[in-house]
Amino acid sequence: MEKLDKKIKVGILGATGSVGQKFVELLLNHPWFEISVLAASERSAGKKYKEATNWIMSTILPEQIGEMVVTNCTPDKLLTEAGEKPELLFSGLDASVAGEIETKLAEAGFKIVSNARNHRFDKYVPLMIPEVNPEHLELIKKQDTSGAIVTNPNCSTIGMVMALKPLHEKFEIETVNVSTMQAISGGGYPGVPGMDILDNVVPYIGSEEEKMETEPLKILGKFSEEGIVETSMNISAQCNRVPVIDGHMECIQIKFKEKPSKEEIINAWKEFKSEPQRMNLPSAPENPVHYFTEERFPQPKTHRNLEKGMAVSVGRLRECSIFDYKFVVLSHNTIRGAAGGTILVAELMKAKELL
Repeated sequence: MEKLDKKIKVGILGATGSVGQKFVELLLNHPWFEISVLAASERSAGKKYKEATNWIMSTILPEQIGEMVVTNCTPDKLLTEAGEKPELLFSGLDASVAGEIETKLAEAGFKIVSNARNHRFDKYVPLMIPEVNPEHLELIKKQDTSGAIVTNPNCSTIGMVMALKPLHEKFEIETVNVSTMQAISGGGYPGVPGMDILDNVVPYIGSEEEKMETEPLKILGKFSEEGIVETSMNISAQCNRVPVIDGHMECIQIKFKEKPSKEEIINAWKEFKSEPQRMNLPSAPENPVHYFTEERFPQPKTHRNLEKGMAVSVGRLRECSIFDYKFVVLSHNTIRGAAGGTILVAELMKAKELL
C-alpha cells in the first residue's frame, strides 16, 4: 500500500447524518485522505461538529473532529483552512437534496463521490463497484463540467453484484431472483421506529426493489464512448426490513445461459480479484468474495465485519428446482454498501490519476 508524503484534503457533505458519520469514522486514520471540511444543512452550519451531530458510531468522536466548524454545502463555503477547495468531496447527503447540490458543486469544479441515488443513471456518471467495473471511471472524462460526479450503488445492490460478477463474467447469467433481509441501519438514523421493527419484519422498503432490478444492468454493462451499454439480464427483487442492526442478507436464485458445475461456481468466487486487489488499495479486501461450506453460514453477527466490513460472504450454494442454482449473500450495508465502498471508489480514482 502506497503512503503519500502529503495527504489529499477531502470534505464530507451531509457530515452529521449516519452515512456522513461513517465517512468520518473510516477516514480518520486513512493513509491517503485527510478530512479538511465538514458540511451539512443550514441548521448545522456555524456550529462545532460535536454540537451539530448526534454521534451514533461505536467509536468515540475524536476531539479534533468534534471541534471542527460545520459549513454549508455551497461552493463558496467548502474551503479548507487555507482557503482552498478540497481535492475531493464524499457525499452522504439525503436524496431529497443531493441532486441539485452535487450538480452545482460539480459545475463549480469539485470532484464528488456520492452515496446518494440522484445521479446514478446520468449518462456519463459512473455507477461504481471498484472490483466489478473499474473501466467505467473513464466516463467522467465525458462529463460536461469542470468537476465530476461518481456514484456508489445502493447498499443491497452492491452485495448481490459482487457475488454475481465473477459468475456472469465466466458463465453469463440470464435471470436472477432475489429476496433480501435488510438491516435497520440501511434506513438511516433514527430509521424505523422500534415498535415497527421489534418482533416484526417489514416487507417493503421504498424504491429498493426498483434499484436492485435496474442498477446491476448498468454496473455489469460494457463501457463505450457513448455511455454504458447495459447488460442483458432479467432481475426480480423482493426487499424486507428485519430487526438486525448491520448486515444485509440476500437469498438469490440464478439461471445461466449454459449451466456450470457447482465446483466451477465456487472456484470463480474464490479466484475473483480485480484492480483494487492488484493495486493494493488501502480499503480493498484481500479477497472480495468469501465462500463458506458450513450450511448455517453466512450470518450477520458473525461475518458482516469480515475484512473490515469490505468483503462479501457467500454460502449455501445448491441446485434449484426452478432456476439453476440458489445461494445466500451477506454484506455490511453501511461499510461495503455505503461509506467504505465510496471511499474505495475514491482510492481507485486516485490510483488512476483522476484526482
